Amino acid sequence: MINDRIAGILDRIRALEDELQEEVEKRREELSYEIEDRKVRFSEGMRRLHRQYRTGLFEFLAGARLAHIASAPVIYGLVVPLALLDLAVIVYQQICFRVYRIPLVRRSDHVVIDRQHLGYLNGIEKLNCVYCGYGNGVLAFAREVAARTEQYWCPIKHARRIPSPHSRFGHFLDYGDAEAWRRELEKLRHEYDDLKPAGSVKQP
Repeated sequence: MINDRIAGILDRIRALEDELQEEVEKRREELSYEIEDRKVRFSEGMRRLHRQYRTGLFEFLAGARLAHIASAPVIYGLVVPLALLDLAVIVYQQICFRVYRIPLVRRSDHVVIDRQHLGYLNGIEKLNCVYCGYGNGVLAFAREVAARTEQYWCPIKHARRIPSPHSRFGHFLDYGDAEAWRRELEKLRHEYDDLKPAGSVKQP
């Protein structure tokens, strides 16, 4: 069980996340778009403005750096291992999380692909954005699945500071606290009350 001080810090982090989302909503209004059924809709005036800023394919290719063109196959070659990782994580959590009674991670919360609808991007830029959204989304999805797995099997903080701890790390037991490990492990394995409804899929 996390102590009161850590719980307070986590509460403040969640409050800041909510505040950040409010600011995003305000900016959304300024940029004249809304989201309906997971689809982004811009006003007609904003769509016209976007088209004015689009760079044509020929102009885009003519101005491309040779190093960018040469490295493209290396970048896009990662689509195969990313797709295999995506599939493996989906299968893994569908089997193991149901066995362990861990809340499923909703993949669509992490794999977000929507920038291809922006009118100021040309075809190549849209393809790049789709790929970046997919790649980073799969890694974020895999990280959250791994985080919940770690909470089940080894919820102990590291002795050394890590630069970017995952979403469950703050709930883990202190390094070296043997008494808490034996006393609280089983309870901690199923402590997910802090998850927002959109952040997980409940077990059937």
